[in-house]
Parts: sequence; structure tokens; C-alpha cells
Amino acid sequence: MAEDLVGGVSRRAMLAGAAGLCASSAVSAPKRTVQPGQNLRLWYQQPATRWEEALPIGNGRLGAMIFGRVAQERLQLNEDTFWAGSPYDPNSPDAFAALPEVRALIAQGQFKEASRLASAKVMARPLTQMPYSTLGDLLLDFDAPEKPRDYQRMLDLEQAIMRTSYRTSRGSVQREAFASAPDQVILLRLQATEGERLSFTLGYRGPRKAHYANPGYQGSATPLVKDEAVDWLHREEKGPAGTETMVADGSNGLLITGHNEGAENVPGGLTYALKLKLIGDGQIEAKDGTLRVKGARTVTLMIAAATSYRTYADVSGDPVRMVRERIDRAAARSYAVMKRDHIRDYAALFGSLSIDLGRTPAADLPTDHRLATRGAQPDPALAALYVQYARYLLISSSRPGTQPANLQGIWNEGTNPPWGSKYTININTEMNYWPAGPAGLTTLGEPLLRLVEDLSVTGTRTARVMYGAQGWVAHHNTDLWRATAPIDGPEWGLWPCGGAWLCNTLWDQYEYSRDTGLLRRLYPLMKGAALFFLDTLIEDPKGRGLITSPSISPENPHPFGSSLCAGAAMDRQIIRDLFAHMVEAGTLLGKDAALLDKVKATRARIAPDRIGKSGLLQEWLEDWDEAAPEQHNRHVSHLYAVYPSSQINVRDTPDLIEAAKTSLRRRGDLATGWGTAWRLCLWARMGEAEHAHSLMQALTGPERTYPNMFDAHPPFQIDGNFGGAAGIMEMLVQSWGGELILLPALPSAWPDGSVKGIHARGGLMVDLAWRGGRLASLMVKGPKGAAARIRYDGKLRNVTLDANGFYQLKA
Repeated sequence: MAEDLVGGVSRRAMLAGAAGLCASSAVSAPKRTVQPGQNLRLWYQQPATRWEEALPIGNGRLGAMIFGRVAQERLQLNEDTFWAGSPYDPNSPDAFAALPEVRALIAQGQFKEASRLASAKVMARPLTQMPYSTLGDLLLDFDAPEKPRDYQRMLDLEQAIMRTSYRTSRGSVQREAFASAPDQVILLRLQATEGERLSFTLGYRGPRKAHYANPGYQGSATPLVKDEAVDWLHREEKGPAGTETMVADGSNGLLITGHNEGAENVPGGLTYALKLKLIGDGQIEAKDGTLRVKGARTVTLMIAAATSYRTYADVSGDPVRMVRERIDRAAARSYAVMKRDHIRDYAALFGSLSIDLGRTPAADLPTDHRLATRGAQPDPALAALYVQYARYLLISSSRPGTQPANLQGIWNEGTNPPWGSKYTININTEMNYWPAGPAGLTTLGEPLLRLVEDLSVTGTRTARVMYGAQGWVAHHNTDLWRATAPIDGPEWGLWPCGGAWLCNTLWDQYEYSRDTGLLRRLYPLMKGAALFFLDTLIEDPKGRGLITSPSISPENPHPFGSSLCAGAAMDRQIIRDLFAHMVEAGTLLGKDAALLDKVKATRARIAPDRIGKSGLLQEWLEDWDEAAPEQHNRHVSHLYAVYPSSQINVRDTPDLIEAAKTSLRRRGDLATGWGTAWRLCLWARMGEAEHAHSLMQALTGPERTYPNMFDAHPPFQIDGNFGGAAGIMEMLVQSWGGELILLPALPSAWPDGSVKGIHARGGLMVDLAWRGGRLASLMVKGPKGAAARIRYDGKLRNVTLDANGFYQLKA
């Protein structure tokens, strides 16, 4: 094994004890410090002038975008349950009666007529869902500001702290901010030294519409290299007052209350509260809806926020009580203790993985310079930073007990976000959680599990009212209120596999963690989703197997004036996975033997994937791909079977994998940010190292990454950050088909490197290093005595982890 895998490297037994392994069959990531010298920070030499340059902090529930301005600091705030609307039922009572005719029209090839009928009778009412919102802004207006010297702002990924520092003619100013999960508050600490003092007015600007960056924003990562180009003393207008109320809450506190908006004839039903408290050594006064500070050396701002949301059906919470309690608890603790607890809590998640892909002088440049000059000089460390930033973003936007990460994670500037900043479950929400498994962050998938548990309830009504079916169903979007009916129009929304894909995503979390508690909660969700398809799959009239109808291949029109079709490839692939996962889970849990047999038999009858006459993997049941009007569509839905699934793979299905490559080349490399990330994952999974690397380069350049390293759809969508990170890790370690595959898509640009703490399916954790493009050392950790099949450089070897759960190859 040693000679075959490493090439002359001797094999040594690992004799360390079992510390670091959990009591179950899965591996628990040991606490470790991220390797020093990796420059795990984003940093800049000027303040943010627009939202896509501000730096994000978050604790899963609360989020803030911090601008680092000198004359007027801005903190744009979010709370994960502050959405428009209130509980509502969008299911159309006319859908069930109309569906047989819609299916008949599709079978007859009358796709436009089917779309018209579906639009009139089947779609949700209202036709759109509720958008995620913003809590507005805090504005700190400083007295007598001056142009700074030695300015720097940065986001420390190892501590999850945003810092701003600069010098003035009187002394220096330092600020640091973080969102504490243990204390459930945002903290901003301001300090002045020497002769400098802090005097400012803190005001609030309520929720409002925002101007979101559009495709014309591409290339905006060009750095500000001339000092005179920076508006150092920029201030924004506060604007007209909204409907919120602001009252003094003690001599140094401010209580802000308001309510959400309605949308699409769904009335607003939420109230919200913000509590602000200033603690410092200067004069502090609450006056006229503001807090005034004068002559301070040190000031700490505490921010708590909450809404009346309790569940998707209950908005009876008391946000004023919640924010007062949180501020009172925080005020009773010292800033140093809260900072310590924040760092410990965050580091326990973040510190479990390190990645080194090499370093060049480009790594010493400010972050916006690195992005703007991407490709002009080698910068392998930027890819490593991209992975770690995605891990930071997931930790900051998805914690147990919070809402899942939405289209923008947790950060959103206005009441009118693109696509509502909802949960788009025909790719985007699933992509948000792709890196969780390999990055050792499966615990952060708990909010997604609870969302699916909610959908299994609301989706049961949709299945019954719309389809007359048992089980549950969700279509291509959902929101805070867990709406499951099809929205937007049949060309986008009449797709019944959103819930099934979410189940498959959660199964993947189980595959990495082997958490039996997760499995027990997941099984009834998979069972309900499978029961729906047992009732609604139909026989293809041409005898090719079981298919869905009506459906679409997500957001891609076929040649006949519509997207509506029967039996799209992605549907068949997702349902095959759902059925297989349910059978495996039910078998492990000893559940429903007769039902599992039925599911297994039904799975065998699903229409198989097909190769068209041009060598393309067919996106539809018919050979329409050559004539489809959008040859470079951002979606690559029919390649789900390659990634994130592995039904089509380089080992078992060579003909289908070649067809998938042909389809992907035809579709083109560059798409939206998340579309580019998916292509990166696909080429990595297929072992095409240089192709994957070229897409990684494109994704991390100025056309697909904003100055704050948010992914550019454009505009901002966070899924590209998560999908890109998953793709980079997929280049280094893969686990599918019962194998652990090492360096499957290592590009020539990364000749030397290492990764420690990357996870693999089967409850495994891997440390590995390579030199000159060849594996140099390997450590696999997992269940004691577990068998592992390790593939490297085309060679497969079967190994057994020792009594302590280790297997090691070491130079």
C-alpha cells in the first residue's frame, strides 16, 4: 500500500490514543489551531463606499455589514426571521381538477396550451412568495473628522472579528465588531488613544428599498489605487423617517420598534424590536431618538434584535422582552469575557480545517487588489482563502436553532432583494450546504433539517389539495412561511422535486457525519417525499419507464415554446436517489420492510438516463438538446447525476460520463456565479484538473467576485461562495461509490500543499500532503476497525483502520 500510493514512502502505524474520536461510529473533529501564517483575513486600505465592499459579520441569527467609514460608520442590520408577510396558504383549489388535462396536453405535445392552463388553474395564489427584508441601518456620525493616515480595515477569519484602524493628527482610532452566538448580540468596540477622543451621534434608519448591483457592476473589484479617489469623509443622508418608533430606554439606551411589510396581498404580521446600549467613559445621553457620546476614550455598543416570529404559523412572540433580556445579560458581563467566549465558540467550528495550496507574493496584497489582478500573477493562496471564507460565511449564517442560509445567507440591504432572497430549492439552497460535509460543518445543517420538517407539514397540504396524493411535496421555492405551492409561473415553478432534493442534501450530511440522530429525524421526511412520488409517477406512453408529469428541467426552455414537459432527466435522477436513500435508511433503522420493497421495485422502473444522437446527455426524455433555445443556460440540471449525485461517474458509467462532458462543453464554462461554481464541481468530480482550475480562476476574478469576496451572480448570491468552496475541496478529496479518492483533480498550479481536517463520507476525516504533484503523506481517521477503500492515481487498495481508528502513511 505504501509503495503503491505514495511511491517509496514507508508505512507506519499510528499509535495515538482515541482522544478526538466521538463515542459513535462517526469522527468528531478535534480542536486544532488553523495553521499560522495562512493570512486568514480580508483586508483593505480604504473604507467601503458601497454594500458589496462592506464586510459581513453574523451569528446565524443576526447579521451586519460594516463599512469602516471615518466620518460616518454604517452598520446595516439583518435578523433571520424578518421577512415580509404573515402565515398564508398559497395552494390553488383549482389545481387538482386541472392537472389531468395539463398532463394530457403535455402528452399530446401541446406544451404552450399546457402552460396556459397551468398558469390559470395550477399555480400558487399569490403567484410570488414573501421576500426577506432588512432591519435598516445604524449610523454613527463623528464630530470633526479628518482625513486619516495608515488606514486599514480587515475581517479576521480566525476570530470572526471585523477591525478598522487609522491615525489622525490627535492620535489613533481602533474599532472592532463581532456577532456573538453565546450572547446573541452584536458588539462594536471603539477606542481612541493619545489625544484622540470619541464624540459621535448614533442614529437609526429604518428598513427601505435598496439599489442592488446588476451586471453592469462587473469588474468593480478594481482597487482604488490613488489616494485622491477615496472619499474619506463620506456621509449618507439618513432619509425620511419610517413607521418605526424610537424611545430612550435608560440614559444610555435606545429601544426601536416597528413592523414588517405586507406583500402580494398578504398582510404584514411581524413586529420587531432593536435595543441599543452604549457603555463608555465619556458623556452618554439619549435624546430625540438618538444616542449622543462626547469625549470618550472607550465606548462599547451592544445591539440586540428580535421579531415576533415563533414558527411559520405563530407570530405571537414578544421581541421587546427578548431584546431587553439579551442586552441586560450582556451588560452584566465584561467586554473581554464576551469576546473570549465568542472566539472560543467560533473557533470550535472554524479551527477544525486548514488548507495550504502554496503561497506567492500576491498573497500579501490587499484583498481587492488580489481579486482585480486575478490571473495576472499566480495566487494559489486565494483559492485556500476562498474555502475558508465560505466556511466563515456558513458559520455566520446557519447555526443550530436559526433559519437556514438563504439566497444571500443572512445579509440583505433592502426590502426588495433580488429573487426575494428566499430559499430557491431547485439548486441554490442545496448548494449553500454542499461544503458543509467536507468542511467538517455538518452541524450547521440543522436549520435546513428543521426547514424540511416544516415543509413536510405544509407540503402535505399541497400534495393533497393540488395532486390528491399522499406524502408531501415542495416545488422550486419556499420562504419563512414554508409555502410549498408552485410560484412565478409554470415555466419556472411547476417542478415537484424541490423537497426531494432537500432530502437528498440532508442524506449527504448523514453520509459525512453518520449521526444516527439525524438519520432518525430524516427518515420520515424521506418516506413522506417518496410516498408522494409513489402516487404521482406515471408510465411513459412510449414504454420507457416511470416519469413525472407535469414538470420542467429547471428554468431551461425546450424547443417548443415552453419549459413544461414530462420526465425531465433531473427529476428521474433525484427520485432515484431519494428512493435509494430511503431504502438504505429504512433498512438501517429496521423500518417499513414492505414499503421499502415497493420503493425499491418502483425505483427500478424509473426511466434511465439517455444519450442523444449528438452524444449529449439528454436533458429531457426526448432528444431535444440540440434544438433547445438556450444552449448556454446557467442551469445544468441534467448533470445532477454527476454532481452532487454520483449515479453517473468515471468508474461505473464511462459512456454516460463522456456524454456528460459533451453536454457540459456545449453548455459553456462561464455562467452566473453559482452556475460557474456548479461547473467547477462537475469538472472536479470528473477528474479534469486543469479545466476545474480554470473555472476556479474565473469564479474568483472580478467578474464573479465582489471586493468583499461575495459571489456575484450578479447581483450578490451567496450560493456561488459555497459551491466554489465545495468544488475546490472536491479537487483534493472525493468520496463516492464507497471509495476515498485522493487528489483526483490536482492542477499543476498547486504542486505542493496540504489539507488537514477535510471530511469524507463514511464518517472519515483526512489529513494529506503532496509534493511535486505526488501524495507525500496521508492520515485517515474514522470508526475503530473500519474498512476503507482508498484510491490514488488509479490504484485501489483496501485498508483497515486500527484499534484507535487511524490509518497513516508518512514519509
